Amino acid sequence: MTIGIWVLGDQLWQEQAALQAGVALQTRPPVLLIESLEYAQSRPYHLQKLVLVWSALRHFAEELRQAGWRVTYYAQAETFQRPLLEWIEANQISQLWVMQPTDRPFARLIQQMNLPCEVVFQPSNRFIWTDAAFQAWAGKRKRLLMEDFYREGRQRFQVLMAGEVPLGGRWNFDSDNRKPPRGKLQTPQILWFQPDSTTQRVIAEIKQSDRYRSDYWQLEPFGWGVTRQQALQALDHFLQTRLSGFGPYQDAMVTGEATLWHALLSPYLNLGLLHPLEVVREAEAAYLANQDHWSLSSVEGFIRQVLGWREYMHGVYSQVGEDYASRNWFNHTHPLPEFFWTGQTEMNCLRQVLGEVRQSGYAHHIQRLMVLSNFALIAGISPQEVEAWFHAAFIDAYDWVMQTNVLGMGQFADGGMLASKPYAASANYINKMSDYCKGCRYAHNDRSGDNACPFNFFYWDFLHRHRDRLKSQGRMSFILANLDKMPPQELEAIRSKAREWHRLSQMQANSGQ
Repeated sequence: MTIGIWVLGDQLWQEQAALQAGVALQTRPPVLLIESLEYAQSRPYHLQKLVLVWSALRHFAEELRQAGWRVTYYAQAETFQRPLLEWIEANQISQLWVMQPTDRPFARLIQQMNLPCEVVFQPSNRFIWTDAAFQAWAGKRKRLLMEDFYREGRQRFQVLMAGEVPLGGRWNFDSDNRKPPRGKLQTPQILWFQPDSTTQRVIAEIKQSDRYRSDYWQLEPFGWGVTRQQALQALDHFLQTRLSGFGPYQDAMVTGEATLWHALLSPYLNLGLLHPLEVVREAEAAYLANQDHWSLSSVEGFIRQVLGWREYMHGVYSQVGEDYASRNWFNHTHPLPEFFWTGQTEMNCLRQVLGEVRQSGYAHHIQRLMVLSNFALIAGISPQEVEAWFHAAFIDAYDWVMQTNVLGMGQFADGGMLASKPYAASANYINKMSDYCKGCRYAHNDRSGDNACPFNFFYWDFLHRHRDRLKSQGRMSFILANLDKMPPQELEAIRSKAREWHRLSQMQANSGQ
């Protein structure tokens, strides 16, 4: 029997399961890596996402060669299947090892290829929790609450614990980490990297091609890391310069401050260049070494995002059925507005965030949830169109990330399986947590007048349209009581503005504007 190993583009570390299984053999099996143009064109991906993945793949192939592996690399192949078949035949592969793909569509693609050899999926080790462990935890519960999962993870992996008690006597410091921006913030510099010759070649190849959407996404400057060494540098830079101040302003949004104290580690985690447990351990160690003058709330807030939310999102994804991607609890059907692609909108908050996404493929979690996703939810945009845009736009986007975060958390399309209530808010939230409203032509405190902010009239229209469904969500009772107190004539004015906005949006779409 001749074994071969296929390393996928988001499995780029030498300790991944398939490679580790190969190390245990007397002779290391041949290894394959493929760049697929067909896959790259399956969505209008951000150009920097293509650079990141392909450059990281090429660097990892060289890393494996230096470590003694026999590597075959197909650059810019039209499809996966042809080079895969050529390699199987050339190496007389009878059993193909692949670490279990995280994204269901890709696992299904491999299974449907009808390859002339046996395919063995090695159980994935790229997350802190295995799929089996999460399933065992979930099987004991009627409702999968993230807070319960997070506490279990803290205890199971002994993170920020003093025996059985959480450090500081509290599991969650979230209430300490919601400070709105006031005055001039002294934000730390982010660590960007200069593209080396390999990355420059990838950039040149994309520039020379007419296969990809280039009318909106900005290709350069490209500053993301593309190797494990650079990912470790980014982690160390975050720990040294940003982690201690991460907590208070992690929900803040500031014009001209695209990164604030955020880590920007998600692209490296999602490629496999960093492992989430090592990130958690390093953050914990940094706190323990500096606890006399560091805030526990900052470190706990960051660890909760990785050990809690990220692991929870993957765990839920591993459990839901194939129909999850098509769920639409509110039956929202409006098309995605064109300004999500162009960035041309008079709503300053959306213009700012979309501009940052255009430049780097990145926006932090509150910008994604409470500006982009919030607007789409209250405006009644199709959740599938919203998810498709997020998947194309963000440099850290993958199927497992986007389905749970966008469809479940952002759009409440699963009817509350993942979130306890819809993340819907008016302009009041954005005005509180950002400075965006100061530079906007709309009035953040007007919900029905000539200068009414669309976030306001869409918010109240959303509550009215879905009142019967929302009343079953216990946390919505207070705001629905406020809806019931609204004068009928004002409610009708609000609903009229929402209808008019959609009418004009449709006219613009039809005219190609």
